[in-house]
Amino acid sequence: MKYSILAVLSAITTTAFAEEGDGIIRMSMMKRSDHEFVNYHLERERDALTLALEAKNNPADLTETLVAKPVSLRGAFDKQVKVAQGKEESVSIKDYSNAQYYGIVELGTPPQSFTVVFDTGSSNLWVPQVGCKRCGAWWTGGKHKFDHTKSSSYKADGADFHIQYGSGDVKGIFSVDDVTLAQDLVISGQKFAEVSDAGGLGLGYTMGKFDGILGLGFEGLSLGGAETVFKNAIDQGLVKEPVFAFALGDNADGELTFGGIDKSKFTGDITWVDLMEPKYWQISVDNISIGGYKSGKTNGIVDSGTSLITGPSAEIEKIAASVGATKNIVGQYSIDCSKVPNLPDLEFNINGKPWAVPGKNLVIQAGGTCLFAMMGMDIPTGPKWILGDVFMRKFYTVFDYGNARVGFANPTY
Repeated sequence: MKYSILAVLSAITTTAFAEEGDGIIRMSMMKRSDHEFVNYHLERERDALTLALEAKNNPADLTETLVAKPVSLRGAFDKQVKVAQGKEESVSIKDYSNAQYYGIVELGTPPQSFTVVFDTGSSNLWVPQVGCKRCGAWWTGGKHKFDHTKSSSYKADGADFHIQYGSGDVKGIFSVDDVTLAQDLVISGQKFAEVSDAGGLGLGYTMGKFDGILGLGFEGLSLGGAETVFKNAIDQGLVKEPVFAFALGDNADGELTFGGIDKSKFTGDITWVDLMEPKYWQISVDNISIGGYKSGKTNGIVDSGTSLITGPSAEIEKIAASVGATKNIVGQYSIDCSKVPNLPDLEFNINGKPWAVPGKNLVIQAGGTCLFAMMGMDIPTGPKWILGDVFMRKFYTVFDYGNARVGFANPTY
């Protein structure tokens, strides 16, 4: 929940192009600054402490209330039901206020532009509609809202869209319209959600820089039986290959490409890892190690919609203790900035090969504050670990939809 003036929605531009002959569509990904990211967490901690004092509550009890709740991760493992059966769909999903990368998508004819999180950990596309409740505030510039009365290609669907977030509901209706990626890649007849009430996302959404979410997961996660944007692009023959890839810079904007692999972005070979199941982009992990800590065989999802690296709370506590990081009231760890140069690497052994995130990159630093870029998250029936942007920034990451696999390579950027 970000209250800082730094969260005011800024003007965002995007570039998109295909180099002659390679058939790859390129989209710029704008990066939220480390300063803003750190400031958000500091203010969230401040507000939690204020809440504790006002409630005359024990801080330890409040920490348990705010942090220690098991969650389901953006796919209804147990609760997803079909709209066709006349039932309401509901799924617990994470807080997108942590998201660091955004891009532009257009809806309707003529196109209406929206800033979205391109999220490999979910599968639906949603944006706020005109008249949406709790969808931004006037002092932040508000959100871009979809007006289907101004689109000649709009078709009504009318089925309910309902997501249960940890802090409340997000509701709307499904609609059908054309979606434009990279200015000229037009997906026809895409089913998406117009959100009428975004209160469940809290102030993290109200003050954040994104309007909606574009899911890049598989159909197994999709609510309402909606085919994903990328699956429709494949079926309509709009991409050369059923592949997309992220190149995320450390201190710069990133790039998302559709339709192929950009060989200029990496050196050496791509290491391919088959998915455990084509639902999340979930892979088997042989071992995770840092210092004296070893996880043993486990699993994780590669998730562009999560900024940090997350794991089971008990395991993250062990790692944090081993490097001298301490947890605050909202469950985020910080570390003395003087320790950063001596932090050990975090190594993921995947498909028999080590993929190391240098210790210095396990910290998000700004204004004399160093946030440890790992966080506890317990997902009882889902993946154990989430390899978010902190991991993806270190490697060119390819999502091969057609062959249900993920690829990693050493970047050139």
